Amino acid sequence: MAMLDDVVLQQVPLDHVWQTVDPFLFCVHHDDDYPEGDEELGPCAPLVGRTIGTDFSGRDGWSMYHGSLVPGFPQHPHRGFETISFMRKGYMDHADSLGAAARFGRGDVQWMTAGSGIVHAEMFPLLSKTAHNDTELFQIWINLPASDKMVQPHFAMLWDQRSAYPRARQPDARLDWRLAPPVRRAAAGASVVVNAATPSCWTTFDHVDVTRRTMTEALATTTTATAATRRAGRCSRPATGLMNGSVK
Repeated sequence: MAMLDDVVLQQVPLDHVWQTVDPFLFCVHHDDDYPEGDEELGPCAPLVGRTIGTDFSGRDGWSMYHGSLVPGFPQHPHRGFETISFMRKGYMDHADSLGAAARFGRGDVQWMTAGSGIVHAEMFPLLSKTAHNDTELFQIWINLPASDKMVQPHFAMLWDQRSAYPRARQPDARLDWRLAPPVRRAAAGASVVVNAATPSCWTTFDHVDVTRRTMTEALATTTTATAATRRAGRCSRPATGLMNGSVK
């Protein structure tokens, strides 16, 4: 038993913000039980008692965060790292300084390489006027190496195939906006989707063995994931380093 105990180096309770190690800068889990939405896609509920602009209270099961009418995070800058946003429930409205905009959610993933700098907004529209708007997401920040911190900003939308395509627009040809088409691969008891990565991210570095897979498993199913290889990371449709697992 002593040998097994030695394997566990540290136990950390999981809360809103998770502890990370290099190269991971930040990991946050948002889980909000928003009420019905109003005409402006905000909560149809009084905001009395909340510090509007910095509301992380979790009062009544939800927060406005930095939003004033719609909950979320109005325009703010990122530089020198990557953000990965995985929407499990609800939706996110993204708009950025490149002119791109998209609404995604319910299993969709956005992989964004901030690189030399980007300003974007991440808002949580409350689309239902007749039912609660449950919103749950994970966001991970990954530090870019010094040699890649100033690459051009870029992001890829990795759409979940269980829902219809979200709305997106491409304002002009100068924007390198890519709706990454999925490639489905069969695995024992699981459906695995491997998507293309952004041009300069952790999934394209020669020294990194990493893959990104979205997996949905049936209950009581055992799946063995194949090991990541440099060859996989450098292929024409590179796999990447985020695994999203959900039990149905």
